[in-house]
Amino acid sequence: KGEIMEAMIVKGICKNYETFKLNNVSFTLPQGFIMGFIGENGAGKTTTIKSILNIVNKDGGEVIVFGKNMDEEEINIKKNIGYISGESFYPKKRIKDITAVFKTFFDTWDEPVYQAYLKQFNLDENKRVYELSKGMKMKYELSLALSHHAHLLILDEPTSGLDPVVRDELLEIFQAIVEDGSTSVLFSTHITSDLDKCADFITFIQSGHIIDSLTKDDFIDKYRIVHGETDQLNLIKDKLISYKKNAFGFNGLIETNKLKETDLVKYAQPTLDEIMIYFAEKEKQHA
Repeated sequence: KGEIMEAMIVKGICKNYETFKLNNVSFTLPQGFIMGFIGENGAGKTTTIKSILNIVNKDGGEVIVFGKNMDEEEINIKKNIGYISGESFYPKKRIKDITAVFKTFFDTWDEPVYQAYLKQFNLDENKRVYELSKGMKMKYELSLALSHHAHLLILDEPTSGLDPVVRDELLEIFQAIVEDGSTSVLFSTHITSDLDKCADFITFIQSGHIIDSLTKDDFIDKYRIVHGETDQLNLIKDKLISYKKNAFGFNGLIETNKLKETDLVKYAQPTLDEIMIYFAEKEKQHA
Protein backbone atom coordinates (compact mmCIF):
# COMPACT_ATOMS: atom_id res chain seq x y z
CA LYS A 1 0.00 0.00 0.00
CA GLY A 2 2.03 3.03 -1.21
CA GLU A 3 1.95 6.22 0.76
CA ILE A 4 -0.50 6.09 3.66
CA MET A 5 -3.17 8.77 3.56
CA GLU A 6 -5.33 9.71 6.51
CA ALA A 7 -8.98 8.78 6.10
CA MET A 8 -9.94 10.72 9.20
CA ILE A 9 -8.23 13.01 11.68
CA VAL A 10 -10.07 13.75 14.92
CA LYS A 11 -8.52 16.70 16.76
CA GLY A 12 -9.38 17.72 20.29
CA ILE A 13 -13.11 16.95 20.32
CA CYS A 14 -14.81 18.18 23.48
CA LYS A 15 -18.42 17.70 24.46
CA ASN A 16 -19.81 18.61 27.87
CA TYR A 17 -22.87 17.06 29.44
CA GLU A 18 -23.88 17.51 33.05
CA THR A 19 -22.72 14.07 34.09
CA PHE A 20 -20.11 13.31 31.44
CA LYS A 21 -17.60 15.03 29.24
CA LEU A 22 -15.51 14.14 26.23
CA ASN A 23 -12.15 15.60 26.98
CA ASN A 24 -9.89 16.56 24.08
CA VAL A 25 -10.44 13.35 22.08
CA SER A 26 -7.88 12.99 19.28
CA PHE A 27 -6.88 10.11 17.01
CA THR A 28 -6.08 9.43 13.35
CA LEU A 29 -7.44 6.64 11.17
CA PRO A 30 -5.14 5.83 8.25
CA GLN A 31 -6.79 4.96 4.94
CA GLY A 32 -7.37 1.30 4.20
CA PHE A 33 -7.36 0.01 7.77
CA ILE A 34 -9.74 -1.10 10.51
CA MET A 35 -9.53 0.77 13.80
CA GLY A 36 -11.12 -0.78 16.85
CA PHE A 37 -12.57 1.90 19.12
CA ILE A 38 -12.79 0.31 22.55
CA GLY A 39 -13.96 1.26 26.00
CA GLU A 40 -16.53 0.06 28.47
CA ASN A 41 -20.17 1.08 28.08
CA GLY A 42 -20.45 4.74 29.02
CA ALA A 43 -16.79 5.53 28.24
CA GLY A 44 -17.76 7.91 25.42
CA LYS A 45 -17.61 5.80 22.25
CA THR A 46 -21.06 6.72 20.93
CA THR A 47 -20.73 10.37 21.98
CA THR A 48 -17.44 10.55 20.07
CA ILE A 49 -19.00 9.00 16.97
CA LYS A 50 -22.02 11.31 17.11
CA SER A 51 -19.70 14.30 17.55
CA ILE A 52 -17.61 13.20 14.56
CA LEU A 53 -20.78 12.99 12.45
CA ASN A 54 -22.25 16.26 13.80
CA ILE A 55 -25.27 14.36 15.10
CA VAL A 56 -24.55 16.15 18.37
CA ASN A 57 -22.98 19.60 18.43
CA LYS A 58 -19.46 19.41 19.78
CA ASP A 59 -18.14 22.07 22.14
CA GLY A 60 -14.70 22.10 20.59
CA GLY A 61 -12.30 20.37 18.24
CA GLU A 62 -12.41 19.52 14.56
CA VAL A 63 -12.84 16.52 12.31
CA ILE A 64 -11.06 16.18 8.98
CA VAL A 65 -12.32 13.43 6.67
CA PHE A 66 -10.49 12.79 3.38
CA GLY A 67 -8.74 16.13 3.84
CA LYS A 68 -11.98 18.13 4.24
CA ASN A 69 -13.29 19.80 7.38
CA MET A 70 -16.55 18.25 8.58
CA ASP A 71 -17.96 21.57 9.79
CA GLU A 72 -17.41 23.19 6.40
CA GLU A 73 -18.26 20.38 3.99
CA GLU A 74 -20.53 18.10 5.94
CA ILE A 75 -22.92 17.24 3.11
CA ASN A 76 -20.16 16.32 0.66
CA ILE A 77 -18.23 14.33 3.22
CA LYS A 78 -21.28 12.38 4.39
CA LYS A 79 -21.89 11.12 0.87
CA ASN A 80 -18.68 9.21 1.38
CA ILE A 81 -19.49 7.78 4.83
CA GLY A 82 -21.53 4.75 5.81
CA TYR A 83 -22.75 5.03 9.41
CA ILE A 84 -24.16 1.90 10.95
CA SER A 85 -25.55 1.78 14.47
CA GLY A 86 -27.82 -0.71 16.13
CA GLU A 87 -30.68 1.78 16.09
CA SER A 88 -33.33 0.41 13.77
CA PHE A 89 -35.09 2.61 11.27
CA TYR A 90 -38.63 2.36 9.86
CA PRO A 91 -39.45 -1.11 11.24
CA LYS A 92 -42.71 -1.44 9.29
CA LYS A 93 -41.33 -0.48 5.87
CA ARG A 94 -40.27 -2.94 3.22
CA ILE A 95 -36.58 -3.06 2.38
CA LYS A 96 -37.18 -2.09 -1.23
CA ASP A 97 -39.15 1.02 -0.21
CA ILE A 98 -36.37 2.19 2.13
CA THR A 99 -33.76 1.60 -0.56
CA ALA A 100 -35.79 3.51 -3.13
CA VAL A 101 -35.70 6.61 -0.92
CA PHE A 102 -32.15 6.10 0.34
CA LYS A 103 -30.54 5.89 -3.08
CA THR A 104 -31.95 9.26 -4.16
CA PHE A 105 -29.51 10.94 -1.72
CA PHE A 106 -26.41 9.55 -3.45
CA ASP A 107 -25.25 10.38 -6.95
CA THR A 108 -22.69 7.58 -6.53
CA TRP A 109 -25.40 4.93 -6.06
CA ASP A 110 -24.41 1.71 -7.86
CA GLU A 111 -27.44 -0.50 -8.50
CA PRO A 112 -25.51 -3.57 -9.76
CA VAL A 113 -23.34 -3.50 -6.62
CA TYR A 114 -26.47 -3.25 -4.46
CA GLN A 115 -28.12 -6.18 -6.24
CA ALA A 116 -24.95 -8.22 -5.82
CA TYR A 117 -24.96 -7.59 -2.06
CA LEU A 118 -28.64 -8.52 -1.76
CA LYS A 119 -27.77 -11.79 -3.41
CA GLN A 120 -24.59 -12.38 -1.37
CA PHE A 121 -26.42 -11.69 1.90
CA ASN A 122 -29.59 -13.53 0.93
CA LEU A 123 -31.74 -10.47 1.57
CA ASP A 124 -35.36 -10.54 0.49
CA GLU A 125 -36.35 -7.04 -0.67
CA ASN A 126 -40.00 -7.63 0.11
CA LYS A 127 -39.40 -8.22 3.80
CA ARG A 128 -40.21 -5.54 6.31
CA VAL A 129 -37.42 -4.37 8.58
CA TYR A 130 -38.98 -5.80 11.75
CA GLU A 131 -38.99 -9.25 10.10
CA LEU A 132 -35.20 -9.26 9.81
CA SER A 133 -32.91 -10.78 12.40
CA LYS A 134 -30.33 -8.46 13.93
CA GLY A 135 -27.61 -9.94 11.72
CA MET A 136 -29.73 -9.48 8.59
CA LYS A 137 -30.46 -5.86 9.53
CA MET A 138 -26.75 -5.26 9.85
CA LYS A 139 -26.14 -6.83 6.43
CA TYR A 140 -28.87 -4.68 4.93
CA GLU A 141 -27.35 -1.51 6.38
CA LEU A 142 -23.95 -2.61 5.07
CA SER A 143 -25.42 -3.21 1.61
CA LEU A 144 -26.75 0.35 1.57
CA ALA A 145 -23.43 1.84 2.69
CA LEU A 146 -21.33 -0.16 0.24
CA SER A 147 -23.66 0.50 -2.69
CA HIS A 148 -22.92 4.22 -2.66
CA HIS A 149 -19.20 3.44 -2.45
CA ALA A 150 -18.71 4.86 1.04
CA HIS A 151 -14.98 5.00 1.73
CA LEU A 152 -15.34 5.40 5.46
CA LEU A 153 -17.53 3.04 7.45
CA ILE A 154 -18.35 4.05 11.01
CA LEU A 155 -19.79 1.12 12.91
CA ASP A 156 -21.18 1.66 16.39
CA GLU A 157 -21.28 -1.68 18.26
CA PRO A 158 -22.16 -3.57 15.07
CA THR A 159 -21.76 -7.06 16.53
CA SER A 160 -23.35 -6.76 19.97
CA GLY A 161 -26.22 -9.18 20.35
CA LEU A 162 -25.21 -11.31 17.36
CA ASP A 163 -24.39 -14.99 17.62
CA PRO A 164 -20.73 -16.01 17.06
CA VAL A 165 -21.32 -17.43 13.58
CA VAL A 166 -22.94 -14.26 12.25
CA ARG A 167 -20.30 -12.14 14.00
CA ASP A 168 -17.55 -14.11 12.36
CA GLU A 169 -19.18 -13.69 8.96
CA LEU A 170 -19.47 -9.91 9.45
CA LEU A 171 -15.82 -9.64 10.52
CA GLU A 172 -14.80 -11.39 7.31
CA ILE A 173 -16.92 -8.93 5.33
CA PHE A 174 -15.22 -5.98 7.10
CA GLN A 175 -11.80 -7.41 6.31
CA ALA A 176 -12.77 -7.88 2.65
CA ILE A 177 -14.02 -4.27 2.51
CA VAL A 178 -10.64 -2.77 3.45
CA GLU A 179 -8.63 -5.12 1.29
CA ASP A 180 -8.30 -2.81 -1.71
CA GLY A 181 -6.84 -0.08 0.50
CA SER A 182 -9.38 2.63 -0.36
CA THR A 183 -11.94 2.00 2.38
CA SER A 184 -11.41 2.51 6.11
CA VAL A 185 -13.44 1.30 9.07
CA LEU A 186 -13.92 2.77 12.54
CA PHE A 187 -15.39 -0.06 14.58
CA SER A 188 -16.61 0.74 18.08
CA THR A 189 -17.16 -2.25 20.33
CA HIS A 190 -16.75 -3.63 23.81
CA ILE A 191 -16.46 -7.18 22.40
CA THR A 192 -12.70 -7.19 22.12
CA SER A 193 -12.42 -10.71 20.69
CA ASP A 194 -13.82 -9.27 17.45
CA LEU A 195 -10.85 -6.94 17.28
CA ASP A 196 -8.30 -9.67 17.93
CA LYS A 197 -9.49 -10.97 14.59
CA CYS A 198 -9.75 -7.90 12.42
CA ALA A 199 -8.40 -4.64 13.84
CA ASP A 200 -5.17 -3.02 12.61
CA PHE A 201 -5.32 -0.16 15.13
CA ILE A 202 -6.80 0.24 18.60
CA THR A 203 -8.05 3.49 20.11
CA PHE A 204 -8.94 3.11 23.77
CA ILE A 205 -11.25 5.61 25.47
CA GLN A 206 -12.03 5.72 29.17
CA SER A 207 -14.26 8.21 30.97
CA GLY A 208 -14.25 10.55 27.99
CA HIS A 209 -10.52 10.72 27.32
CA ILE A 210 -8.23 8.72 25.07
CA ILE A 211 -5.77 6.49 26.91
CA ASP A 212 -3.97 5.34 23.75
CA SER A 213 -4.28 5.11 19.98
CA LEU A 214 -1.75 2.72 18.47
CA THR A 215 -1.42 -0.22 16.11
CA LYS A 216 -2.98 -3.25 17.77
CA ASP A 217 0.39 -4.97 18.22
CA ASP A 218 1.99 -1.88 19.76
CA PHE A 219 -1.02 -1.36 22.01
CA ILE A 220 -0.87 -4.88 23.42
CA ASP A 221 2.92 -4.77 23.57
CA LYS A 222 2.88 -1.60 25.65
CA TYR A 223 1.52 -3.50 28.68
CA ARG A 224 2.28 -6.65 30.65
CA ILE A 225 0.22 -8.62 33.13
CA VAL A 226 2.35 -9.37 36.17
CA HIS A 227 1.71 -11.86 38.96
CA GLY A 228 3.56 -12.49 42.13
CA GLU A 229 3.22 -13.28 45.78
CA THR A 230 1.74 -10.82 48.22
CA ASP A 231 5.10 -9.75 49.67
CA GLN A 232 6.30 -8.78 46.20
CA LEU A 233 3.33 -6.46 45.75
CA ASN A 234 4.70 -3.70 47.97
CA LEU A 235 7.94 -3.60 45.99
CA ILE A 236 6.21 -3.07 42.66
CA LYS A 237 2.86 -1.53 43.66
CA ASP A 238 3.80 2.07 42.74
CA LYS A 239 4.60 1.04 39.17
CA LEU A 240 1.34 -0.82 38.53
CA ILE A 241 -1.58 0.73 36.67
CA SER A 242 -3.79 -1.33 39.00
CA TYR A 243 -3.84 -4.75 40.64
CA LYS A 244 -6.14 -7.32 42.17
CA LYS A 245 -5.27 -9.52 45.11
CA ASN A 246 -6.19 -13.20 45.17
CA ALA A 247 -5.56 -16.27 47.33
CA PHE A 248 -2.15 -16.84 45.76
CA GLY A 249 -0.90 -13.26 45.71
CA PHE A 250 -1.77 -10.61 43.15
CA ASN A 251 -2.20 -9.89 39.45
CA GLY A 252 -1.58 -6.44 38.03
CA LEU A 253 -1.08 -4.46 34.84
CA ILE A 254 2.13 -2.53 34.20
CA GLU A 255 3.59 -0.57 31.31
CA THR A 256 6.19 -2.84 29.73
CA ASN A 257 8.93 -0.21 29.92
CA LYS A 258 8.52 0.04 33.71
CA LEU A 259 9.18 -3.66 34.21
CA LYS A 260 12.73 -4.57 35.29
CA GLU A 261 14.45 -7.94 35.50
CA THR A 262 15.05 -7.22 39.17
CA ASP A 263 11.29 -7.09 39.86
CA LEU A 264 11.29 -10.93 40.11
CA VAL A 265 7.62 -11.19 39.16
CA LYS A 266 6.23 -13.41 36.45
CA TYR A 267 4.74 -11.59 33.50
CA ALA A 268 2.80 -12.27 30.32
CA GLN A 269 1.26 -10.42 27.39
CA PRO A 270 -2.25 -9.16 28.21
CA THR A 271 -5.39 -9.51 26.14
CA LEU A 272 -7.34 -6.40 25.10
CA ASP A 273 -9.95 -7.41 27.68
CA GLU A 274 -7.39 -7.54 30.46
CA ILE A 275 -6.05 -4.09 29.58
CA MET A 276 -9.59 -2.67 29.72
CA ILE A 277 -10.34 -4.47 32.99
CA TYR A 278 -7.24 -3.20 34.80
CA PHE A 279 -7.81 0.36 33.60
CA ALA A 280 -11.38 0.12 34.92
CA GLU A 281 -9.96 -1.18 38.21
CA LYS A 282 -7.59 1.81 38.36
CA GLU A 283 -10.59 4.09 37.99
CA LYS A 284 -12.28 2.35 40.93
CA GLN A 285 -9.16 2.48 43.07
CA HIS A 286 -8.79 6.21 42.43
CA ALA A 287 -12.47 7.00 42.78
